[in-house]
Amino acid sequence: MHLDIFSDPICPWCLIGKRRLERALAERPEPELTIRWRAFQLNPDMPRAGMDRTDYVVRKFGSMDNANRVYDAVKAAAAEEGIPLALDRIQRTPNTLPAHQLIHLAGERGVQDTVVEDLFQAYFMRGEDVGEQDVLLAAARRAGMDEDVVRDALDRENALEIVQAEDQEARSAGIQGIPTFILNGEYALSGAQEPKVLHNLFDVGRTGSTEGVAAS
Repeated sequence: MHLDIFSDPICPWCLIGKRRLERALAERPEPELTIRWRAFQLNPDMPRAGMDRTDYVVRKFGSMDNANRVYDAVKAAAAEEGIPLALDRIQRTPNTLPAHQLIHLAGERGVQDTVVEDLFQAYFMRGEDVGEQDVLLAAARRAGMDEDVVRDALDRENALEIVQAEDQEARSAGIQGIPTFILNGEYALSGAQEPKVLHNLFDVGRTGSTEGVAAS
């Protein structure tokens, strides 16, 4: 079985969904399952330099009060998964295309999950700007990737085009929110689902039957 996960390193629900997937696989291992992280930008119109975090959330939610109500729910769900979100440390909301370039390259090197996890932690726990090349190179280095190779890849236009095409592919397929899990290129599940729902998805992948599967 193969699982594609469309996500963005600055999507808190994607991190929560990752933890729930890890919990699902710990409860019921799927040794034949392969996973690929795919590009989807939460903010496709974000300036390349990113923008001030406060300006971003006010534009997105209308006011800081509205934003705080939304993020209270996010923090509560994260706490249930043992995720120590530190949203107050985030100073800028980045353009995530360079981060997606690194994630794609990490997939070619067999360390994609390691890099995805590192970028989630960098942004949500340390408040680092994951649009900055130095931050991305540090994540690559910790994953054992060659820093010079990564730097060169981040500068190449064709690498950027690959992740832009992946993002567009997702939108053309009707994906509007993330995380979105697609099993075997056929069965889709949207949202940070609980382990029991993910177990049902894997059962469908094995049998091809949706009978008795809980709705998402």
